[in-house]
Amino acid sequence: MILSVHGINKSFDGKDILRDASFHVEKNEKVAIVGINGAGKTTLIKLIVGQLHSDDGEVTFSKDITWGYLAQNQNVDTENTIYDELKEVKRDAWELEENIRAAEHDMKHLEGEELEKLLDRYTRMNEEYQRMSGYAWQSEVTGVLKGLGFLEEEFDKKISTLSGGQKTRVALGKLLLQSPDLIILDEPTNHLDMNSIRWLENYLLNYKGAVMIVSHDRYFLDKIADKVVEVENCKVSTFMGNYSDYAVKKEQKRIVEWNAYIKQQAEIKHQEEVIAKLKSFNREKSIKRAESREKMLDKIEVLDKPVEIDDSMKISLKPICESGNDVLTVEGLSKAFGEEKLFSGLDFEIKKGEHVAIIGDNGTGKTTLLKIINNVEKMDEGRITLGTKVHIGYYDQEHHVLHDEKTLFEEISDAYPTLNNTEIRNTLAAFLFTGDDVFKRIGDLSGGEKGRVSLAKLMLSDANFLILDEPTNHLDITSKEILESAISGYEGTVLYVSHDRYFINKTATRILDLTRGQLVGYIGNYDYYLEHVDDRMARLFGDGATVDNSGSSLVSGSYKYESGAAILDTDSTPAKTGADDWKAQKEAQALKRKQEAALKKCEDEIAELEKRDAEITEALSDPSIGTDLAKLRALSDEQSVIQDKLAVLYDQWEELSVN
Repeated sequence: MILSVHGINKSFDGKDILRDASFHVEKNEKVAIVGINGAGKTTLIKLIVGQLHSDDGEVTFSKDITWGYLAQNQNVDTENTIYDELKEVKRDAWELEENIRAAEHDMKHLEGEELEKLLDRYTRMNEEYQRMSGYAWQSEVTGVLKGLGFLEEEFDKKISTLSGGQKTRVALGKLLLQSPDLIILDEPTNHLDMNSIRWLENYLLNYKGAVMIVSHDRYFLDKIADKVVEVENCKVSTFMGNYSDYAVKKEQKRIVEWNAYIKQQAEIKHQEEVIAKLKSFNREKSIKRAESREKMLDKIEVLDKPVEIDDSMKISLKPICESGNDVLTVEGLSKAFGEEKLFSGLDFEIKKGEHVAIIGDNGTGKTTLLKIINNVEKMDEGRITLGTKVHIGYYDQEHHVLHDEKTLFEEISDAYPTLNNTEIRNTLAAFLFTGDDVFKRIGDLSGGEKGRVSLAKLMLSDANFLILDEPTNHLDITSKEILESAISGYEGTVLYVSHDRYFINKTATRILDLTRGQLVGYIGNYDYYLEHVDDRMARLFGDGATVDNSGSSLVSGSYKYESGAAILDTDSTPAKTGADDWKAQKEAQALKRKQEAALKKCEDEIAELEKRDAEITEALSDPSIGTDLAKLRALSDEQSVIQDKLAVLYDQWEELSVN
């Protein structure tokens, strides 16, 4: 174990952010930190790296462990070039290389004892150079810069001239080259295009150290993570596996928690009714029995009510009117800004009901293409034709459709005056705005909140052709899942630009890759694109062009969309006799008793393990154990084993309870 977090408590202005947060990181583990916006993920990271101090609890790094932290935004303040800034990380290697070259030069002019001494020093320097793989420092620096999306012609740019996103990429590159034992990253993919994200996935998968990542990029987490730490309602929970594994286990855990809560509430209600009945007898013996039951009831540790899943969030969208089959036809479209040509001669069609994703590197013109279709930007050449009865609904990243001075309620009611209060509140609740949230001013909302309001307005419109520019930007995972559900079930036509591969995988029926000024089409989702992009690029451009998919192997069965025909299997077995029915009934009863016994056994095992898990959690919060790494390791290992066993038992319990 290289990092131990035990019993962390943190509050701001009397509001709890984290309560009794505990987890650990093992050597070489890849850990994802997940949770909705505002749950406390970044607070937890800042407590770990020492930028904040906890109210209680302890963070312990193992002895001699090195770690590095990359925050979401970096302001690298230097006049160095991009290359020189990363080269500085490898100073030991290149300074040693310069000393070796200087020694080689000096040896030509020395002899005797001085030459012998220099030869000895030269030998030692070469051995040290080999040990640190000094010969590879230039290729490492260049490889990281290219991997993070910098072109060779940009290497000499001064960092002071870069954008905030570019500076963050420089800081990420420096951190990767430092190779600490633990890398801590807060939203590392925010400023990367798809190729750079795939490169980073491969780099981290092969990284000889531990990685802790805060991210809303679920596809990225599926590729990288082997442990998920969830921050929810001030609590921290640990799940083994990647993001998809976590999603399944979380749902199973939620079911068990709800059943336990409902069962306990029913038992409490039953006991209260018995107590009331005993007291109503108004006899000494019955009153004593009632008091005894009250004492037992007071000792019950009442379970917290689990977080409810709001079914109203699963919204369904249906256009008011249908368009013709031909929704959009684009012919010979070209656009350039000055000397910079984005694309030329683009031809493509969108048919009714298609969900088409446009992907491509940053700067290829994806957003510009959408703006041209929406008459926000002028084309240089070409023709755009909309089909019959096509009504466009456009979502842009700047949220120009919103009015800062209005409340959320006013924003919706003014745009759609026929909606009543309940309909407006239900719509806003579908996008996670409940209670007094509806009276917040638009101008006071975060970028992610504005995005959700814009989407809510768009979904209420009479559009049958949605055009979306990066719709998942600034959305947390829960909000993304709401949008995915809405888009997947949408009966109209959708064209969108996105770099969110999980979202594309869930919602796209076709992909258009804007590359080399052309659109290359793939009939399928993102997994299909990954399987075919190298072959397609090689055939089209014939120069060995490929996309680096290293480290992007598919998660088996995670997001595949398959079509197939339902097969009706007719049963020609003769009708059963009465004796057969009686026998079958007895067998069914025996099977039911067996299942009930198995269910009882499973529940008892779960209760026993959960009790031990709680005991360990309490022990880990003991300050006297905090400095005993061996004891911490033993308890943490035992807790990991228990949580794995519980995951299996939860599966068994769900299967038995359904049957």
